[in-house]
Amino acid sequence: MEGMTSIERACVERAMAAQDEMRGQVEAWAAVNSGSRNLDGLARVAGLLGDAFAALPGAVRLVDPAPVEAVDASGKRFELPHGKHLRVTVRPEAATQLLFTGHMDTVFGVDHPFQTLTMLGDGTINGPGVADMKSGIAVMLAALKAVEDSPVAPEIGYEVVINSDEEVGSLASAALLAEAARGKRAALTYEPSALPDGTLAGARPGSGNFSFTIRGRSAHAGRNPEDGRNALVAAADLALRLKAMVGQRLSVNPARIDGGSPNNVVPDLAILRVNLRPATPEDQARAQALIEGAVAMVAAEHEVGIDSHGHFARPPKPMTAAAEALFGLVKRAGADLGQPIRWQPSGGVCDGNNIAACGVPVVDTMGARGGKIHSGEEFLIIESLGERAALSALTILRLAQGGAA
Repeated sequence: MEGMTSIERACVERAMAAQDEMRGQVEAWAAVNSGSRNLDGLARVAGLLGDAFAALPGAVRLVDPAPVEAVDASGKRFELPHGKHLRVTVRPEAATQLLFTGHMDTVFGVDHPFQTLTMLGDGTINGPGVADMKSGIAVMLAALKAVEDSPVAPEIGYEVVINSDEEVGSLASAALLAEAARGKRAALTYEPSALPDGTLAGARPGSGNFSFTIRGRSAHAGRNPEDGRNALVAAADLALRLKAMVGQRLSVNPARIDGGSPNNVVPDLAILRVNLRPATPEDQARAQALIEGAVAMVAAEHEVGIDSHGHFARPPKPMTAAAEALFGLVKRAGADLGQPIRWQPSGGVCDGNNIAACGVPVVDTMGARGGKIHSGEEFLIIESLGERAALSALTILRLAQGGAA
């Protein structure tokens, strides 16, 4: 721990000493299914998290989700329910204001077979959400509690947002994240490390999910097919045109087509679902124009109506100078702790995208080390709980004391 002040050293030691407590929290929180669409499970976990974060000297409250519209398999728009989000506000009057974010939802639904924890013999835990990201929430809380016991604490104000819908795009929490980011000097988000060795995610692409409802005209497939307008063929054509947009700075994934008809009927309805990931804001603008052009061409050539739904909910997250400065601060903190820190671009997206779009520098993989997330082999490296809590605590102290960000 060379290079640290006595205050920093004491704070780091408190964070590392909380490892057993963090492990217990992870086991308790991961034992409750909180898939993004499991509203009952999300409510239970939100209650557990609210009790845990009440240890901080701030206002803890649950925030209602913003309304979210989706398109069903019949092409009808409907309101999609979401769980409540946790928001904690501490010392909003302090000179240094920071943001800490995480998510309580997992990708494992209430009926998913992956529901239990297994203690493995190699210092890891296998279980749903243990890495992504219930351990990250525990790391965040341990770091903040350690900082609160420091004489530097009165100089730091912060907000914590733990949303219920990160795994499905944060549509019900995007406005909350933007509001919480306002006026913040820097942000830390507690996704698991990009690699099990602790590597952080740097630049990220943006992401947009779109549903295109194509309405054609039914006709008998044998007697008068020429009178029909085949919505399924138009959807396939649109999928191919969009896929042809793929380039070095834009990925396109046509993922699903709903609709169709019996074999003897020209189908008059199809819904195409597509995900697009642009590398930069300029690529996003280009992708939006290409989408609009492809939709117009398919509608005209197939004589069908097309209703477009969706947007780029995750803006691209490039490595700006401010972001590099924050990464540098984290790297120096890691060096003083004996933790080599590096970062690399990631193809994934998260709430760090939304925060960066607000002009706030963010490191969004401050959570624990683990791997194989979003699968039944997901695991957490137990010893990383103390490591990463110490890294966060030291980073927070140095931000409060004028470190670069």
